[in-house]
Amino acid sequence: MNRDQLTIFALTTGWTLVVGIVGGVLLWRFRRKSLRVTIIVAGLVPMFAALAAVTQSVQAMFISAHDSLVVLWTLAFSGLLGLAMSVLLGHWVSAGSRDVGRRLRQLGTSYEPVAGTANVPAELASITDELELTRQRLAASRDRERALEASRRELVAFMSHDLRTPLAGLRAVSEGLEDGVIDDVPGALRQMQTTVDRMTGLVDDLFELSRLSAAPPPRRRSAVSLRELAEDVVGESCEHARSEGVALTVSTPADDDRLAVHGDADELTRAVTNLVGNAIRHTERGGVVKLSVDRENDGRVRLAVTDGCGGIPDDDLERVFDIGWRGDEQRDPASRSTGGGLGLAIARGVVESHDGKIAVANVEGGCAFEIELPPVAAGS
Repeated sequence: MNRDQLTIFALTTGWTLVVGIVGGVLLWRFRRKSLRVTIIVAGLVPMFAALAAVTQSVQAMFISAHDSLVVLWTLAFSGLLGLAMSVLLGHWVSAGSRDVGRRLRQLGTSYEPVAGTANVPAELASITDELELTRQRLAASRDRERALEASRRELVAFMSHDLRTPLAGLRAVSEGLEDGVIDDVPGALRQMQTTVDRMTGLVDDLFELSRLSAAPPPRRRSAVSLRELAEDVVGESCEHARSEGVALTVSTPADDDRLAVHGDADELTRAVTNLVGNAIRHTERGGVVKLSVDRENDGRVRLAVTDGCGGIPDDDLERVFDIGWRGDEQRDPASRSTGGGLGLAIARGVVESHDGKIAVANVEGGCAFEIELPPVAAGS
């Protein structure tokens, strides 16, 4: 490398450092300004560094006047092109940043998504997509929270209704006994005991539902035969079905498959008992309640309770498992024996705690509640 080349290299390096330092200072001063401004500054600094180096080379007579004119015009048009590209890039980045800010402000709210992020860089587009997914999840969580709050208020109202009436009956009977106006004392005592038993059942249901909702540490679970469980529940519920004038049947596979699942026998028995009892109460006299257990093709165990209730309105199917819901037509004194509307909610809590699924669908003449549970693991 000769002396002229070394001089050109030194001049270029020097002016590049000087302009670079000035550009760094400007970027630092504009760091709180719009991102568009900083992008324009970052795009213009290299052009000015080249322009300064060429100008100094011309003055040092390393480049002829003709050549310097060509180089300067080339730098000028290149600078204009760089400026235009910087402005365009700054616009895209600013638009994407504003969209990100808008989505941040609207997290957890419901709004119609606005298109317009197709021209922003991929990184910002990815951020806006993630924010949209987060917004949807937060909005869904908020809706669930509102639904749960409405369900809690409904439960309090229903429990107040279900407890106020028997308490008023107990007070009336106790006052009648105290005043000596009741002749059939044993009958009055039996009535009081029946009322207390019903209230105890309501309290037990509330306690069980609270326990399931609190997600306590899992109990020790073992292999449970749903086949045997279904037969036991039918045997225990036969008298109830007979008193209601309902036929209760059970259907199981012809082979010796125990249809075992991994779970808590007491909890699963309560869930199935709630479904069977609910089916018996809502089936007309002379009707049939059928309990069936079988195995699906994927190995999961399916238990279904089919009743003759006449069907559930489509608008109410999604609310059947809500806490305290029993249908408006059942909120009358004649239906107080149906309980507090917690049986199906408890059944859902038990099934979901066993990693299963529970659903209801209308069938001919009634409805079918279906439970699907994972089979017991091999070696358990």
